[in-house]
Amino acid sequence: MSQARHTERDTPVVAGMYDYYLGGTANSEADRAAVEEIRKTCPEIIDAAWANRGFLQRSVKRMAAEWGVRQFIDIGAGLPTQRNTHEVVAEVTAGGRVVYVDSDEEVIARGHDLLAGVDGTAAVHADIRDPKGILGHPDTLRLIDLDEPVGLLLVAVTQFVPDADDPWAVVASYVDAVAPGSYLALSAPTSDFQAPRIVDSVVKVYAATPTPAKARSREEIRRFFDGLELVPPYEGGEPGLTYAGLWGAEDVEAADSDGSRWFYAAVARKP
Repeated sequence: MSQARHTERDTPVVAGMYDYYLGGTANSEADRAAVEEIRKTCPEIIDAAWANRGFLQRSVKRMAAEWGVRQFIDIGAGLPTQRNTHEVVAEVTAGGRVVYVDSDEEVIARGHDLLAGVDGTAAVHADIRDPKGILGHPDTLRLIDLDEPVGLLLVAVTQFVPDADDPWAVVASYVDAVAPGSYLALSAPTSDFQAPRIVDSVVKVYAATPTPAKARSREEIRRFFDGLELVPPYEGGEPGLTYAGLWGAEDVEAADSDGSRWFYAAVARKP
């Protein structure tokens, strides 16, 4: 996989920051500086990013291996990194199809390069707030059959949709468009257990990017799953939200951490 860095620029972007969290090299000096500023008050942010990445991979694997889902729409996919969605799917089944979506043109350009020659994949430049544009995009129509179950992946992306744009209605639009038997995997940051000064410091850094972020409460995040059937997050767990690192964990106690508690996560089935 290519290790080229982001084009150098003065403003950090969330895709580059996330790449740096995960130890990648597709990031700029501005991205790295922004992350290091966050780490001054929130050193567990790296752990939070890895917990969130693990949730994505475990939920995709479970959808493909246990629930027979063969097609996925990964919205807010960010920069390609190790074990992308299509790679996780390929580990457990043949013929999987994945459409990656991101609003960052540089992310999509890099995605086109890395996905060249990879059957069953596409990278679409679009905003999460445009469900019709994404679902009606030629590449989506080519790869995704909306009459069959779909894995909707909205992992660490709804925080960039302000309340004024009604992120709950946005998510519901995607859910309404897919077939019964589809699954929604969603994670989102929360400030429920964080000191206000730490939350404020993180929010301040993201406010300097083109996509400011907002942490939401447990109840606000649970609303994304209205009308869906939440699945147990781990063996013996009750259906519902949990921390990102705990979802799908074999050892729940070991998976619990300060970083994991920055994100709520859940997977739910459309009846």
